[in-house]
Amino acid sequence: MNLYFRLLLFMIRVRFRSRLSMWDTSHVRFRVNLSDLDVMRHMNNGRYLTLMDLGRMDLMVRSGFWQHITDQGWYPVVAGQTITYRKSLQLREKVDLASRVLGHDDRWIYMEQVFRRDGKVVADAIVRARFLRRSGGSVPMEEVLELVKPLPENLEVPEWVTEWNEGSSRHGREL
Repeated sequence: MNLYFRLLLFMIRVRFRSRLSMWDTSHVRFRVNLSDLDVMRHMNNGRYLTLMDLGRMDLMVRSGFWQHITDQGWYPVVAGQTITYRKSLQLREKVDLASRVLGHDDRWIYMEQVFRRDGKVVADAIVRARFLRRSGGSVPMEEVLELVKPLPENLEVPEWVTEWNEGSSRHGREL
């Protein structure tokens, strides 16, 4: 229930924040609350992923991209992510979540999301996502990029992210 309440508050607040470009960095600030904690009394690892959803929503809503994709009958899906936890977050600590698009290839959009407390990195993640049609099937990357033109000139997916993508795509087939 708490997540729905947090989502409702978030969706109200995001509408009053300044506009962004899809190529800007979004910052969402929050405070760790009691329902974010696990039995060890630090923020649960899964809660980071949930809050990352809010960071991506902030960027999409504030850039107007969310309205464009819903008008098209599309929705985003996360197909893979990797996260590194560097420090624990405790109850009531203030956290900044920065979200930005790293780049794309012919199939995926890659985003970087970084949690910071007092300017220091607490956790950082790479997310691989794509868009699906409500009527079925995936949206070709060319169509997605048409909605966010003009594209930045130096938008390149870092090599290590490409290697992670290739490795994570192969790994599941070997099991």
